[in-house]
Amino acid sequence: MIWFNPDRADPVVDDQLDAMLLAAAPDIRWSVANQARMHRRNGVPSYASTADAMTNWPETATAVAVRLITGDRVEVLAPLGLDDLFGLILRPTPFFLATGRLPVMTARIRDKRWLERWPKLMLAPEATGSSSPPGP
Repeated sequence: MIWFNPDRADPVVDDQLDAMLLAAAPDIRWSVANQARMHRRNGVPSYASTADAMTNWPETATAVAVRLITGDRVEVLAPLGLDDLFGLILRPTPFFLATGRLPVMTARIRDKRWLERWPKLMLAPEATGSSSPPGP
């Protein structure tokens, strides 16, 4: 779960929220992160909003958030679009490419075994250093 509140950026607050969510739904692996403090961990200037923080995430397809709003409707936040998510393409964000952080994305793909778990995923050329189109 992500959220943004600069006035509550102490990691202890995230831990408390994480514990509350775990108590309510113990079968889910929760991870709570106030994006107002994540810039410190990433060594970059502070973020202005949740959307701003998400543009600094490793992959475009994971920079998507959904929340339930009034009337059982959902709101989608996708500052880098939804094309890669729906196209099953793993592409580094412009931030990750510009700052030389591609190895972080590569490690995430390997460590989470995404290509093994979801064989239809494709790596974008930028993710491999290739100039060929995405493919399996």
